[in-house]
Amino acid sequence: MPRSKSAQKAARAAEKRRLRNKSVRSATKTSVTQAEKLILSNELESARQAVAAATSVLDKAAKKGAMHPNTAARRKSHLNKKLNQALLSSAAGEPQPTDTDTA
Repeated sequence: MPRSKSAQKAARAAEKRRLRNKSVRSATKTSVTQAEKLILSNELESARQAVAAATSVLDKAAKKGAMHPNTAARRKSHLNKKLNQALLSSAAGEPQPTDTDTA
């Protein structure tokens, strides 16, 4: 337990931030997962929109401080890479690789 008044106030503020950040991070995970599911199911037009929405959510989370900006950038990069891979494989008419396939 915090002893001083300033430590008590800091603990209250940290708890408020934790609760706010938890919902923001949860929303980012949900949007990224939805986009990945659409990519894997080969619904590419819907996947494009979902990736754009997930990118926006990730940017907002980084702006609010709920997530480090580099983490948001990395997740956006990985998501776009998956989408581009799916678009290329569908354009070439190849079957889409799964996570279990390794080169």
